Amino acid sequence: MKGLSIAFSVLAVFLSDVMCAVVAYNYRGLLCGIEHKGFSAPADIVFLLAIPFLALIAGCAFLAVVFYRRSKKK
Repeated sequence: MKGLSIAFSVLAVFLSDVMCAVVAYNYRGLLCGIEHKGFSAPADIVFLLAIPFLALIAGCAFLAVVFYRRSKKK
């Protein structure tokens, strides 16, 4: 169980790094598009991409805590 706890903790950290990269890449692309008048959506829309990542990170953190507590009971 402790191994699963560590695995989900590492996965949560990895997902947070990927989330930052995806949002930053799309934010930069959207701003470049605004400079060239290629997009009509505001830049705040890019931050909606973070919602699925945040849900996955919360789920991984929850599972890491659950598995950690189960490993302490044994």
